[in-house]
Amino acid sequence: MTEKFSFERLWGLIIKEFTQFRRDRSTFIMVITLPIIQLILFGLAINTNPKHLPSALINFDNGPFARTMIHELENTQYFQFDHYPKSEAEAADMMATHQVLFTLSIPPDFSRKLVRGEYPAALLEVDGTDPVSVAYAVSAATGIMNTIFQYDLTGPLTSLNPTQGAAELRMHTKYNPSAITQYNIVPGLLGTVLTMTFVMVASMALTRERERGTMETLLATPILPMEVIIGKATPFIIVGYMQVIIVLLIAVFFFQIPLIGNSLLLLTVTLPFILANLFVGIMISTFAKTQLEASQYSIFFFLPSMLLSGFAFPFKGMPMWAQWLGNVLPLTHFINIVRGIMLKGIGFFDVWVDLWPILLFMFAMVFVALKRYRQTLD
Repeated sequence: MTEKFSFERLWGLIIKEFTQFRRDRSTFIMVITLPIIQLILFGLAINTNPKHLPSALINFDNGPFARTMIHELENTQYFQFDHYPKSEAEAADMMATHQVLFTLSIPPDFSRKLVRGEYPAALLEVDGTDPVSVAYAVSAATGIMNTIFQYDLTGPLTSLNPTQGAAELRMHTKYNPSAITQYNIVPGLLGTVLTMTFVMVASMALTRERERGTMETLLATPILPMEVIIGKATPFIIVGYMQVIIVLLIAVFFFQIPLIGNSLLLLTVTLPFILANLFVGIMISTFAKTQLEASQYSIFFFLPSMLLSGFAFPFKGMPMWAQWLGNVLPLTHFINIVRGIMLKGIGFFDVWVDLWPILLFMFAMVFVALKRYRQTLD
């Protein structure tokens, strides 16, 4: 005899599922807090029209027209001239190490040529590694040139104020002059793929062993926590380097992205980044009781890493609190390293500015993971 549909049984099952959901605190917290994190990150931190971008100024002309150009560019709110290199080589080094996105060079005879009606030119160099970050600024700088000196060229100088402007601002986009999106996205994907692999996969794999009782087998042996971590980390490191080589081969031969810098340097500095994320995964596995919890904790780390690293959105467009938080995360610095080596050809001393935060994060995670694993094994 076929049982009839019972709303009473259905209601009891619904109450049971809600009770179980309420007792599963990690899932409940994830459901509540994850939308809040996404709302804050997307609503407050993400900005696709960044302003007040760090810029370098080389001004060899202290005349009034040079000062007007600087002032008007800053008035667009896209440029913030807060770096003053003494030479072009120093300015190039600032741009190579992503300290600035623009370098404005004004020649010594700029004002004199303008008064003579010789249509002088200033040079604005642009870091093209992230086309989205600089697109609006370049457009604004180009747009103001026709009227930039309209209040200076009055009276006897009115004849020097033609409709096309009295001076030229030449743009020189470096590293990615064609504004090819793949040049920016593909190198960043390398760090994103590694972060997702080691944090999420490693944490779930180690938690699965605890669920299956493998950890009890380790407890019956004299193996040390450090030996456990090294033994479990080694296969992941090998897999990580396989991923790196595959991504680089696809980037260079399929997407035709140039690898200007030293590939051996890139492979070397990748190791601390791999270890940093791997130890985050190991640390998560010591807190999580189930694979579901491990995946949830991993999302808490992966989501801010992806959104605040400058991979998907302009890093310089974020508010300062978001940039400070992003600078704590290793993905932010690794993306700078990969783009710098591949597109700019920077060397070890230029890489160091982003390498030491990764090393610091890595050692912090090693300490926490060791401490947590020792407690777990004891």
